[in-house]
Amino acid sequence: MSVLERLTVSETERPKLVEALVRSPAVSEAMLVSTCNRVEVYAVVEAFHPALEAVGDVFGAHTGMTVAELTGHAYVHYSEAAVEHLFTVAAGLDSMVVGEQQILGQIRTAYTEADQHKSAGRTLHELAQQALRVGKRVHHETDIDRAGASVVSVALHRAQAVRNAGAAQAPIRRAVVFGAGAMGSLATSQLARDGVREITVVNRTAERATELAALVSERYGIVADGTSIDSMADAMADADVVVTCTGSVSSVVGVADVHTALTRRTNPAPLLFCDLGIPRDVDPVVAALPGVAVVDIEGLRDDEETKAAHADAVAARGIVADELAGYLAAQRQAEVTPTVAALRQRAADVVEAEILRLQTRLPDLDGAQRDEVAKAVRRVADKLLHAPTVRVKQLASSGRGDHYAEALRELFELKPGAAESVSGVASNGDPESA
Repeated sequence: MSVLERLTVSETERPKLVEALVRSPAVSEAMLVSTCNRVEVYAVVEAFHPALEAVGDVFGAHTGMTVAELTGHAYVHYSEAAVEHLFTVAAGLDSMVVGEQQILGQIRTAYTEADQHKSAGRTLHELAQQALRVGKRVHHETDIDRAGASVVSVALHRAQAVRNAGAAQAPIRRAVVFGAGAMGSLATSQLARDGVREITVVNRTAERATELAALVSERYGIVADGTSIDSMADAMADADVVVTCTGSVSSVVGVADVHTALTRRTNPAPLLFCDLGIPRDVDPVVAALPGVAVVDIEGLRDDEETKAAHADAVAARGIVADELAGYLAAQRQAEVTPTVAALRQRAADVVEAEILRLQTRLPDLDGAQRDEVAKAVRRVADKLLHAPTVRVKQLASSGRGDHYAEALRELFELKPGAAESVSGVASNGDPESA
C-alpha cells in the first residue's frame, strides 16, 4: 500500500483528526483538505515546531507510520508561503489534472466542516474564503481547465487509448461506474459526454445508484440503470470500461469478482478499469490477469493531458500572485489597525478630558458655545491624527507594519494590550500548511 493510501482520510475520519489537532496547545485553528492525491493540514499555530510535532503525532497515529517515515513524504509551508500554496491549489495549478475544478469543492467542504466543528477561527475563515475567490477568478479569467475538467476525463481518455491499441478499434459504448457519490456523478457525466450510450451505476445502496442513473439518463438521453454491489460481476461482464470511485478504505473489486465477470464475458475486447479510488478500489493483482487492463491514479501523474496550456498556466499564476499580494497587504494593514484604534481612543480621551476641564474653568459659557468649542477641539485632533494613521496603514503594506505600529505605541505611550481591548481584534497567529 502506498504512502498516500495510508494517509487517506475518509469523510468520517476528517472531523476526528481536526479535533485531535486543535486539542494541541500549539494549534488554535485547523482544517484538513483530503483529495485523491493530497492530504493537507492548514493550521493557525502558536509556535512552529510544537505545531509541526502535533501534526506528525496525529497523522502518525492515523497511519501507523513513524514521524521519520512521514517526513520523507511531507512538505511544510509557513506564513506567506502557506497562503500562496493554498491559492495555488485552489486555482487548480497543483492538481494532477492542471486546472480541474473539483478541488474548489473539496476546499469548500474542508472549510465548511472546520466551521461546523468550530476549528476555524478568524484567520482560517478569511484565508479559505479568499482561496475560493481566487479559484473562481482563475477559472473565470483563463482557460486553465481546457486540458480536461477532472481526473475522470483523463483516465477515460487513457482507457480509450488502451482499447484502441488492442484488437478492438472501437469507441467505448458500455460502462460501469462503481460509486454514486460526487466522483461517481462526475464520471457518469463525463462518460455520457464522451459518447457512452449505456451506463450501469453500482453502489452499496442500490437506491442511490438508481437515483444517479435516472439523473444521468434524463440529462443526457442515454440508457442507464442502477444496481447494488451484489450484482457486480454481472454488471462488469459485458462492459467496455469500469470506472471505480467509491471512497472505500479497502478494495471493492477483487480477483474473484473479475474472474467471475470474465467467465461470463462475451465481449472480446479487454476489460478496462479506471481505478480513481484512493486507496485503490481495484485489487492490484487484477492488473496481472489476462484480458484486463487497469488505469489508476498513480499512472496518470505524468500524462501530458493532465497539463494545461503553458500560456493559461502562466496567466493563472499571475492571478495567484496578484491575489496573494492583495491578501498579504490587507493582513499587514489589519495588524496595525488595533494600534490605530488605540491611538484614536487615546486622543478622544484627551479631548473629552480637556472639554470637561474647560467647562469647569469657564462655567459661564452657554450650551451653544461649549458645543462649538468641543467640535473645534475634536476637529483639530482628527486632523492631526489623519495623516499618521492613514500613512501607517499604507506603510504597513510593505511588510514592516509591526515596526511602524511599535513606533506609534512608543511615541504616544500606548499600552501593548490597549489596541486589542479597544478594537476587539486579536492576532490569531500564522497559517501553516503541512
